[in-house]
Amino acid sequence: MLKVLLVEDDLDLATAIIDYMELEEIESDYAADGQIGYNLITHNPYDVVILDLNLPKIEGLVVCERIRSQGIETPVLMLTARDTLDDKLRGFSKGADDYLVKPFDMEELLARIRVLSKRKSGQITRLKVHDLEFNLSGSEVHRNGELLKLSPIAKKILEVLMRESPGAVSREKIIQAVWGSDQPDSNSLKVHMFNLRKQVDKAGLPPLIHTVSGVGFVIRQPER
Repeated sequence: MLKVLLVEDDLDLATAIIDYMELEEIESDYAADGQIGYNLITHNPYDVVILDLNLPKIEGLVVCERIRSQGIETPVLMLTARDTLDDKLRGFSKGADDYLVKPFDMEELLARIRVLSKRKSGQITRLKVHDLEFNLSGSEVHRNGELLKLSPIAKKILEVLMRESPGAVSREKIIQAVWGSDQPDSNSLKVHMFNLRKQVDKAGLPPLIHTVSGVGFVIRQPER
């Protein structure tokens, strides 16, 4: 079952959306302002966030920008009464994945939710696992505050692992994502993973990168 967060201060519209999603067997949480919505997004997993543009306390664009800066990949569908190109471009620049202009048909809302739920957002600017941070816009990686010196290939591998964290990623998926159809020799991935681990999991720091037997690799929070 899909789980959606609706952040909308118009109670009548919110009630209509929630009732419609319930009929379509979509589970939903609700927030009436940007602050509550932000708190829910950062503490709960959702398939899609429906986010109104004009919200009390924290406006929708600020909420969207903040979650993207934290590496949250949940797709965001922005609701707005503004139908100008500049407004839409501004929303996309802050991390929105799609726009729906009020008033709208519930059928169209449902269709967009289902499309967005099938993918993670590509709009994030930062990935974070424990004390490892990857600034995608600046292509910089820090562990425990220290800048890591990684090769372009190592950064690509790390991005794949961090985007899928805490899930494991197969060797085949990593190779396809990094090299595409230009397949490397059989030892290339092994060598790059060895060098990546040397940088990320330095002595004195809890290891984050692990081998999953028969599958591939995973990057995850250290066990307590």
